[in-house]
Amino acid sequence: MHAILVNEKKELVWSEVPAPVCKPDEILIEVHAAGVNRADLMQRAGEYPSPPGWPDWPGLEVAGKILEAPAGSGWKKGDAVCALLGGGGYAEKIAVPAGMVLPVPDGLSMTEAAAIPEVFATAYLNFFLETQVKPSDTVLVQAGASGLGIASIQLLKTVGCKIITTVGTAEKAEFVKKLGAAIAVNRETDDLEAVLDRNPVDIALDCVGGPALGRQIGKMNPWGRWILIAALAGVKTEIPLDVIFKKRIRLIGSTLRSRTPEMKAEILSSMRKLLWPEFTSGRIRPVIYRTFPLREAQNAFRILEERKNLGKVILTLK
Repeated sequence: MHAILVNEKKELVWSEVPAPVCKPDEILIEVHAAGVNRADLMQRAGEYPSPPGWPDWPGLEVAGKILEAPAGSGWKKGDAVCALLGGGGYAEKIAVPAGMVLPVPDGLSMTEAAAIPEVFATAYLNFFLETQVKPSDTVLVQAGASGLGIASIQLLKTVGCKIITTVGTAEKAEFVKKLGAAIAVNRETDDLEAVLDRNPVDIALDCVGGPALGRQIGKMNPWGRWILIAALAGVKTEIPLDVIFKKRIRLIGSTLRSRTPEMKAEILSSMRKLLWPEFTSGRIRPVIYRTFPLREAQNAFRILEERKNLGKVILTLK
């Protein structure tokens, strides 16, 4: 079979690789579509390798048809599914632990289904399991026009939260407000710290980190929960510890990829119960910005590098 490999020049190359062989508890999926995530760009740069046991090439989420399924798993050949992966989704086939496979929600295409597992599982994990979000919460979501930002805004809207988010352009600000954000902070023209002074938050989902984290975290409400999932602006900051203990603020480090298949299976099972009815009803819908054939993954990466996307970029094979 073929997959997208990263060569010594950090280029994405359509290459022949050994076909996957399923373990007893795994499902073999014929990939029809794969989601592109910023973690894939980090993996290409050599900064975020696949966990042990997963293929070396990128790809954290796919949708496709089952080719093989273990007896008693509840799955059968031909079922339309989407799946969360540790890596290896940029390929014609992928073997996945059965617990990390989900049915394609009724009414959604393969392209839409490939946009679900990574970002919606990340949003669900951090808002429902890590911080127990409530309707009364004010929530900051960094990078609101990204795939994760859009998933988070839609999910939080169903809860009834007040949502503050950051974007890079006026067009993106208008877009996220239509999704349900109450306040869209343009990073180029607005002062996020001033906005937080006027609107202290209860929960923050932060992929930025860097020096600004230390200045912003103390502006939270008492019992605030600041979730750090990446540090795109750098890994160092200075935190005012007196404010942290006086307000009882929690700084939570969180990643999805490094969790065990068993932990991911529990997250996905719980998420399916809550969100699949929302997908079927149309209250929540993956937002697709652009699609590219899998062989053109380099062009898809460029969209994320230039921060042009309003929603998910998807690679397709069928």
